[in-house]
Amino acid sequence: MPLDPARLRHGACPCLSGEQYTECCGRFHRGDGDAPTAEQLMRSRYSAFVVLDSDYLLRTWHPDTRPAALDLDPDIEWRRLDILATRGGGPLDAKGTVEFAAHYRSDGERGVQRENSRFLRIDRRWYYLDGDVG
Repeated sequence: MPLDPARLRHGACPCLSGEQYTECCGRFHRGDGDAPTAEQLMRSRYSAFVVLDSDYLLRTWHPDTRPAALDLDPDIEWRRLDILATRGGGPLDAKGTVEFAAHYRSDGERGVQRENSRFLRIDRRWYYLDGDVG
């Protein structure tokens, strides 16, 4: 079962940063700031999948590639995020890539979604553009 955002109030962030959810990805989900790097946006988007925050996912998706809506599956239990590589994506960069592996459980089976995601920074704000799933 997915994590309840209310339960995360005093718990560790699902992105495994080592920080508390409210001070890590939760602040971005609440709109208290924008992720300063592509990797932090990737982590916050992963956490949004964990807590089923489709509004945040759509808000941080580049308008040229953003779907009209998202239907997140509450039966997928996202378990762990591994950041495998980052290229660019710093606070002063205009683009970056983040390669990751997101581990999940669905219908009692384990799985891993691997993706090399591309990000663009527009007006000092990072957006997810697209990704190569592999």
